[in-house]
Amino acid sequence: MSHDLTGNLLQMIAVLEQERQALATLDADALFEASHRKQELCELLHPFGADALDDEARDLALTAQTLNDVNRRVRNLLAANVTARLEALGASQHTYSATAATGA
Repeated sequence: MSHDLTGNLLQMIAVLEQERQALATLDADALFEASHRKQELCELLHPFGADALDDEARDLALTAQTLNDVNRRVRNLLAANVTARLEALGASQHTYSATAATGA
């Protein structure tokens, strides 16, 4: 069982590194795939509690957490840059409505 945990954590780290690359290149398909794979791995990790962590698994979990935090910050920075650009174009002065978007 510990072997499964370690293997899943190693896979999570690999996926998080792939996600970081996808963020760097703005590869939407790779981001989608990484998000899907992270969800699958989270489901596999769900049954394990803190008591299942040996020293190696704890180190891997901390590494994964750090990588996830870095990726989250990059995603937030990208989103903030898009928001700033759209606001600079005056998007914040207009409200979006379905009728305006469809021309109805």
